[in-house]
Amino acid sequence: MARAALAEDGPHDLTTEVVLTGLAGAAATVDFRGRGVVAGLEYAEAVARLAGCTVQWQLGNGELVEQAVVGRIEGELAAILRAERPLLNLLQRGSGIATLTRSFVARAEGTGCRILHTRKTAPGLRLFDAAAVVAGGGSVHRLDLSRTVMIKDNHWRALLAAGRTLAQARDAARQRGAGGFQVEVESLAQVEEACAAGADRLLVDNQDPETVARWASRARELFPTVLIEATGGITLETVREYAAAGADFVSVGALTHSVRAADIALTLERKTAS
Repeated sequence: MARAALAEDGPHDLTTEVVLTGLAGAAATVDFRGRGVVAGLEYAEAVARLAGCTVQWQLGNGELVEQAVVGRIEGELAAILRAERPLLNLLQRGSGIATLTRSFVARAEGTGCRILHTRKTAPGLRLFDAAAVVAGGGSVHRLDLSRTVMIKDNHWRALLAAGRTLAQARDAARQRGAGGFQVEVESLAQVEEACAAGADRLLVDNQDPETVARWASRARELFPTVLIEATGGITLETVREYAAAGADFVSVGALTHSVRAADIALTLERKTAS
């Protein structure tokens, strides 16, 4: 990731080459402006080191800060300037995700409900985005398609078209060593069928908290160990209602697909000309 981030800026920094005649050592601080949760430090450090700089962090991933110096970077001035934007891009995105996640976690505090990311992540940044959610106090959802079976609306239709049942899909999942069998449900009938098939988790998508509570109660009557995940359009204003309705998890695509970047800047401490 670090190599790709630097490569996006081309093979050399033409502006720095024409402005600087001497590339002496320099230092800069990484400054968190405003209030938020720090995330993405290891990724930012990889960029800095690949550019030829060293970094000393004064804070750690997951720390809640306000108007704070996150760390200090040293190296040739040209190297610091080359690292600046990709380093900040990663810190700003990661910290923005962590900050929003922490807000959701705080709203659900005391309910036992855990906040999850989704697969609505930036292309190529799935692990980065998920790590930022964890730094904010959230939990990991499935990271790819290869380990967990998740039956969604189009899979239901495909099963129907093929004349197969959910139980048959569950048997096939077990034979392939699936790490979980999760089923999205859109009706009480689907809740009952999914429980009968032994689903590990039910995804209740785009339903109000009252419906989540009713379906969760019925599901646990039928299959006491089943877990309930509420998803679809859940906001900071509504997340606690879903948690109180009996959701074990709330998954929020907005944590990663439309997050606001944190305000973080790099400020040169000194420059030394030849």
